[in-house]
Amino acid sequence: MVRVDKNEKIIVGVSGGADSSALIHILTSLNYNCIIAHCNFHLRGEESVRDENFVTLLAKQYNCPFYKIDFQTKEYADENRISIEMAARDLRYLWFESLRQKENASYIAVAHHADDIVETVLMNLTRGTGIYGLCGIKPQNGYIIRPLLSVWRSEIMDYIEENKLSFVFDSTNNDTEFVRNKFRKKIIPLLEEINPSFSKNLIETTEKLS
Repeated sequence: MVRVDKNEKIIVGVSGGADSSALIHILTSLNYNCIIAHCNFHLRGEESVRDENFVTLLAKQYNCPFYKIDFQTKEYADENRISIEMAARDLRYLWFESLRQKENASYIAVAHHADDIVETVLMNLTRGTGIYGLCGIKPQNGYIIRPLLSVWRSEIMDYIEENKLSFVFDSTNNDTEFVRNKFRKKIIPLLEEINPSFSKNLIETTEKLS
């Protein structure tokens, strides 16, 4: 993982969920120079508004500069004939990069963690992929850094509880119509029934392939 000087600006993507709420708490606790960035994709009605309001208050609590943007994600997905998930990803990272340039920031920090690697590798494998797709998620990709990539979701939740942090829950995380959620809620638990070390072993495999 890249070493970041504490004087360098970091754009931190904060959705308000547990992962990003833990990330911004960790970075500000360590006195990193953070700028909070929040995307409202307008996909969940009042829940999207709730998330934006939550992150706005979070930025005030941590005394961080704050930017937010509104996206018409479904329209963008339809126009470009891509999935909602891909549209949100494209819009988010394009805006993060424009914000990084505007603020002359050194990095963009996002809250991907070890469970995300497992889900991504399995999704890539299902679709058909080469070695690159089996290497998971990189801790750094250009200006994008992922400080929590070696941390499991359960450890993040432990951190949230220990530090009594608030966060918002995205109700679509329970919707198994989304492919990633299907892996998270159904397929990975079944594989871990067969072998409780499945996720850990898969991470080790991706590291070897990398």
